[in-house]
Amino acid sequence: MRTESGHDLRHHGDAEVRDDGRTLVDLAVNVRADTPPAWLREHIAASLGGLAAYPDGRAARAAVAARHGLPVERVLLTAGAAEAFVLLARALKVRRPVVVHPQFTEPEAALRDAGHAVGRVLLREEDGFRLDPAAVPEDADLVVIGNPTNPTSVLHPADAIAGLARPGRVLVVDEAFMDAVPGESEALAGRVDVPGLVVLRSLTKTWGLAGLRIGYVLAAPETVEDLQRAQPLWPVSTPALAAAEACVGPRALAEAAHAAHRIAADRAHLLAGLSRFAPAGLRVAGPARGPFVLVRMERASAVRRHLRDLGYAVRRGDTFPGLDEEWLRLAVRDRGTTDGFLRALERALTD
Repeated sequence: MRTESGHDLRHHGDAEVRDDGRTLVDLAVNVRADTPPAWLREHIAASLGGLAAYPDGRAARAAVAARHGLPVERVLLTAGAAEAFVLLARALKVRRPVVVHPQFTEPEAALRDAGHAVGRVLLREEDGFRLDPAAVPEDADLVVIGNPTNPTSVLHPADAIAGLARPGRVLVVDEAFMDAVPGESEALAGRVDVPGLVVLRSLTKTWGLAGLRIGYVLAAPETVEDLQRAQPLWPVSTPALAAAEACVGPRALAEAAHAAHRIAADRAHLLAGLSRFAPAGLRVAGPARGPFVLVRMERASAVRRHLRDLGYAVRRGDTFPGLDEEWLRLAVRDRGTTDGFLRALERALTD
């Protein structure tokens, strides 16, 4: 889907590793490497014996509610966060939706598909892509923002985002990558004191479940009811429900917390390596707090193509409103993978 500004809102990182990209080292997709773990695969496999029955999401819904200290009436399970964006676009009666960019493009695409005219707030590189609450129109009755934001990796203060709440406004916060932030600092999930707050979480990124499609919405009971009415019957499969219940349990939360600290260390290693290319004009947006970094360089499109020739896939940035063809997004990987990528990047920049 191309908009009047020319951005392909339906281009995502997985396009870089399809077909001839399957053999490339993947720095284009933000799913954590080496996932799902063996224990989770085994847990999901054990659920297959119940496929003859219709899915029953009550246990998984209760587990998600308990994980965030909420009543079950404030939880809706979805087939990934992407389904939640479609439900919001179709179910909510809004007149002036606004999306804060650069960010994940699916919310705007879903709103446009549902017939909405979508306003944009473009955060600026010179401000570090940090949220400027004053830039959000006062009459916006739906505001969508990511935290930490994909692709900028900026973590906005929770108070700044909560300050966007207004009577009659729905405030949608995409926290798909929040569990990759140590301590989940600046999270709004679990808050009930922010009027109109809707928080989206994905279990596909940290746990490597993109092919299973599982996520959830946290919102006021009346909003959950509106979204649920827009869902088809049995929208989440039995294996996905099993995964949801497992991924919010104590073992999984401890593992995710450990992974968040490891990601932070691996990101620091990547950033240190990228700093070597500053004399060549490479700039990193930030400070980066997510499991990916956004970089700007001259001839980024040519560099991306050369990196493919050298065996590495990275995410182009020009499909995000507010960015152009000089931007690339890089997923954080382990140090060995990063070192190999940095050597390839040096060759790509030199050649």
